[in-house]
Amino acid sequence: MLNQQRGLSGRGMVLLTIVVLCLISRSTAIAADNEKEQERVKESGNVMTELLNSESGVPISVLNKAECVIVIPSLKKGGFIIAGEYGRGVMTCRGGENFTGPWSAPTMMQSTGGSVGFQAGGQSTDVVILVMNDKGARALMKGKAKLGADASVAAGPVGREAEASTNAAMSAEMLSYSRAQGVFAGVSLSGTTLGPDDGANENLYGKKVTATQIISGGAGPAPASAKELLAVLTAKSPKSESKGKS
Repeated sequence: MLNQQRGLSGRGMVLLTIVVLCLISRSTAIAADNEKEQERVKESGNVMTELLNSESGVPISVLNKAECVIVIPSLKKGGFIIAGEYGRGVMTCRGGENFTGPWSAPTMMQSTGGSVGFQAGGQSTDVVILVMNDKGARALMKGKAKLGADASVAAGPVGREAEASTNAAMSAEMLSYSRAQGVFAGVSLSGTTLGPDDGANENLYGKKVTATQIISGGAGPAPASAKELLAVLTAKSPKSESKGKS
């Protein structure tokens, strides 16, 4: 009987050890995922800072009319002429029901498909997308949107002297840009699918939250990694001048 009790006790200790190791492993994985998302948010801030401070970057006059900004740092490509591109990044929108308030905490985003069409050979490319009206913003927060089909998209104007009242800026729901090897240009992302990255949002905020909840402030304060992104957007474009309500 004593040996049997010792046997049961030994098996119990083994099971307890396995459970503890599993919990430790899960905690480590969660911490690693959170760190990965934090780094993605931080890098998005770096990209936006460089492009807004550049003479050949995103025109402030155009940014002032944007409802949301999407940054996908170092978009990865597979194949020649960027067939099968994919990437992950962040989106921040002006707060409030009509997108006229301060820039929100970032929601994680992901993109798939499409073809940029002028790059080659597996380069890494930073992509910035300005969402120019309410319809485009809400389409992205609700779920995946195919650019060019669910939401119109055009290559955005570049440079400090670019006019915000170009035909593209006046009519397209989104304006897109890319930067590769130091060259920044407006670029068409027609055919690309964009949408919230729910798993990444859970990693970043530590709970299941929707893009709409994050943008509206329901997920809590923005993570520390978003400090640079929100600071540069607030400094360069503190007030919305959008007239693209729909």
